[in-house]
Amino acid sequence: MADHSFQDNVSSLAFTYKAMREEIGELVVGNRPLTELATIAILSGGHILLEGPPGTAKTVIAKAMAQLSGCEFRRVQCAVDVQPADIIGIRIFDPERKEFVLKPGPIFSNFVLIDEINRLPPKTQSGFIEAMSEGQATIDGNTMALPRPFFVIATQNPYEFEGTFPLIEAQKDRFMLSARLEHLTRDEEMEIIKRENAGTLDWEWFERRLDPLLDAGRIASAIELVAKVQCERPVLEYIRNLVVATREHTDVRLGASARASIALVRTCKARALLDGRTYAIPDDVKRNLQAVLQHRLLLSREAEIAGVTPAQVIREIGESVEVS
Repeated sequence: MADHSFQDNVSSLAFTYKAMREEIGELVVGNRPLTELATIAILSGGHILLEGPPGTAKTVIAKAMAQLSGCEFRRVQCAVDVQPADIIGIRIFDPERKEFVLKPGPIFSNFVLIDEINRLPPKTQSGFIEAMSEGQATIDGNTMALPRPFFVIATQNPYEFEGTFPLIEAQKDRFMLSARLEHLTRDEEMEIIKRENAGTLDWEWFERRLDPLLDAGRIASAIELVAKVQCERPVLEYIRNLVVATREHTDVRLGASARASIALVRTCKARALLDGRTYAIPDDVKRNLQAVLQHRLLLSREAEIAGVTPAQVIREIGESVEVS
């Protein structure tokens, strides 16, 4: 049984998350699951990949979460001519000091938005792998730690193919979660129009009234809290069975890696914490299943020709695998 101080800390963080969600809801219409998934990724020490059309509040949510978290935010607008040094940084010669000094790139920030990551050539995409996996960057043979917390939100537009480079599997596997965003409903679109008419859809107006609810130290403590959330053996076996099922499914050419198992453990604990619980339940795993697995599965050519999607396979697996 969790001690009272642990439960109090969990309850406090759950309350803070609800306050953050309400604050972001004052500016962002719809896509509430994105705020939740981004928070889960942060608390799990992971990163998130977003796919969807432009204008679905990806940038605004990232900036708002950085503001509420009391952390620095940087944005990278990707293009085919962007080089690894443009993101990681470079050493330049300082004639006054007569030595090379580091000019850090935008990766040296707490919250980094990588907009349209699939516009980067493979060489530049690979520059993110070390940063996202190990929380460090290597420049001219010197390895430097990135700030803590370090959180990446990357976006890609599935409707544009000219000048794009699909992410390699090793790169996609570095993202703990992914989400596919859609356009707003008719009612949500009307709410956007009303807010614009009232002048409450402006980022500068929102930023002025937005006070941080967290800081880097409290986020670090929250990540430690997540690690202490109880996850009993039946839940762990359920996670194992789900991941193994992706490797044995007849429509899947490449199933989920061990990183998916780790992601399901961490994210189900984070989801439990956001609900104010000190223990994880199978439903926490189910609710994260699509976000953890959909970018990790490669379907067989026969399945793709038949119109099968990773989401359909994951739903089928979720319905067929039972808690032992």
